[in-house]
Amino acid sequence: MTQTMVKSAQPVDLDPDQITVMNFVADVGSRVRAARTEKDLSRRELSELSGISERYLAQLESGAGNISVALLFKVAIALEKKPDWFLTDHSDEGLSEVISDYRSANKIVREKVREMLSAATASSRKGERICLIGLRGAGKSTLGRMLADELDFGFVELNKLIEAQSGMPVSEVMALYGGEGYRQLEMKAIDNLAEQEENMVLAVGGGIVSEMETFGKILSSFHSVWLKAQPEEHMERVRDQGDYRPMAGNPNAMEELKSILTSREARYSRADVTVDTSGRSIEDSLHALQDAVRELILNE
Repeated sequence: MTQTMVKSAQPVDLDPDQITVMNFVADVGSRVRAARTEKDLSRRELSELSGISERYLAQLESGAGNISVALLFKVAIALEKKPDWFLTDHSDEGLSEVISDYRSANKIVREKVREMLSAATASSRKGERICLIGLRGAGKSTLGRMLADELDFGFVELNKLIEAQSGMPVSEVMALYGGEGYRQLEMKAIDNLAEQEENMVLAVGGGIVSEMETFGKILSSFHSVWLKAQPEEHMERVRDQGDYRPMAGNPNAMEELKSILTSREARYSRADVTVDTSGRSIEDSLHALQDAVRELILNE
């Protein structure tokens, strides 16, 4: 009796790109099969609806068919699916439902969804960096240092950082380089801080909101908090710190302070959140600030 010897197929070495393509084609085929099953269609019925041979459909569903875009379009029409449905991973069914709901939503709902996603993306870029803004006397240094201690974050005062980097007081920096030179140092310092991964609480000068480029960098790279207070409290807190310059020889100091606050209010209000410290003790203000920060970065 003659024995017929069957020669086994020899393994073929494939490069990673070939394997990726084969897996992708197999995934498309399995999705076609799943969609056909969902519609309760036989392969013959799908063939009649799509105009594609049963043999080719069998190859496609088994992962052996390299379907063209035109043929995939015909299959999609027959199965009442969008062509891109067969190219998408549906392992996360919740995601598929979200995509479907988004497509069927009206323009207003879609815009709202995009706004929410954009905000979430921006939040992730800001990491756990917090920036406190507001007029002098708002409590940025005091509350900022206390908040940093509570969170075990680093605390940075922008003016002091610039002094350390330049090796001279801010007043000398201004005298030597002028306002434009100081603003360049300010922007460079913000850029450097924004690139750091470490957690931090940053306190900046009240006038930084007038520098649109620098302030824009803060808004995009830090979770920003406006520490707000009444003008009278700003003035009182500055004097309590032993600084009488705002009032010295200037009977219109309070009116000027109110004018500055009014002119900057729209810019301060661009912060992610506002914490009003008016009439509050340091402890109460700190608790309010902590609650705001938790909402911003800790999701508690």
